[in-house]
Amino acid sequence: MKLPKTLQDKLEVRKANNALRTLKEQSQLIDFATNDYLGFSRSKTIFEKTHQLLLDREITSNGATGSRLLSGNHDLYIETEAYISKFHQSENALIFNSGYDANVGFFSAVPQRNDVILYDELSHASIRDGIQMSLAKAYKFKHNDLEDLEKLLQRFQNEFIEIYVVTESVFSMDGDSPNMKKLAQISENYKALLVVDEAHALGVFGNPETSGGEGLVQGLQLHDKVFARIMTFGKGLGCHGAAILGSNDLKTYLVNFSRSLIYTTALPPHAIATILVAYQELAKSQKAIEIVKENSKYFNKVIGNSNFESSIKSIVISGNENVKFASNFLIEKGFDVKPILSPTVPEGQERLRFCLHSYNSKEEIKTALEFLKEIIKEK
Repeated sequence: MKLPKTLQDKLEVRKANNALRTLKEQSQLIDFATNDYLGFSRSKTIFEKTHQLLLDREITSNGATGSRLLSGNHDLYIETEAYISKFHQSENALIFNSGYDANVGFFSAVPQRNDVILYDELSHASIRDGIQMSLAKAYKFKHNDLEDLEKLLQRFQNEFIEIYVVTESVFSMDGDSPNMKKLAQISENYKALLVVDEAHALGVFGNPETSGGEGLVQGLQLHDKVFARIMTFGKGLGCHGAAILGSNDLKTYLVNFSRSLIYTTALPPHAIATILVAYQELAKSQKAIEIVKENSKYFNKVIGNSNFESSIKSIVISGNENVKFASNFLIEKGFDVKPILSPTVPEGQERLRFCLHSYNSKEEIKTALEFLKEIIKEK
């Protein structure tokens, strides 16, 4: 059956703009593309400990058998949420099937008709999709611009019942962060509820006096000033799922009103066991976390124009055709570096996105960047 013409036309536009997305096989090249910052997804230790945990508990079920409210809330959920909340110094935690589900579930359910949401203009698509489903009014503020945010807070502070301020602790395209201490203080001054997505901070940032890896909010000791934190496991933890951290009452509310939790089959025991074991390994992964930090510093030193401390580095090469050419050149040289195309980023802001890992060597970083300088000179 043929695709409707309106849909076919949209595909043709993507092709014309050299922006058509396709599913590709996994790469065997030197990895500068995945979000597996600590190498947990390839960890044989985590794989074997997860398998042993299931054997020890005599858990042989391949599926959850239903939603968490029906039959899917198996014992590992209770144990893992308790571990996560203690690890993150949060009153409670609620696991969702993915970071996307967590963001959609939170923003579609929590802000109400007489509330307002103020969100960073570069917030992730899952945040914006959840906001679109909300009954609250929403306004974006300029990226990491706290003066612009404060103008909006002054404008709306007496008009709405609740104001939600939404940001990410580490943004996925440039790896930059807002001034979290100032943001928390501004939110407190205006009695706004601060919501922070920590997807790209978990496992990378944390409290240097503890195990590390808890996220940027906790690393700055701001967790008591944040209404909700969204922790995604598909990046620094190398597995699948997410959790919303917050109060006991917030968890109860989400269990009752978050549709992406209520109306979906729960994660199977194996997935939850992997999350638990990954968190247990994170608690003793200071060395891997330190390597990621050192690689970030080294990349900044070599490239000379990046000061962000995260494991995400972007180099803008305008134009889909140009950035795809640069990516293919590096791939031919053995380095998996992904191009980020418009419309994912604004036209003219296309870029190569490097993700640094604990298993990347400084020599790999240096060589890849030398090849990149070579192709930029040629272009």
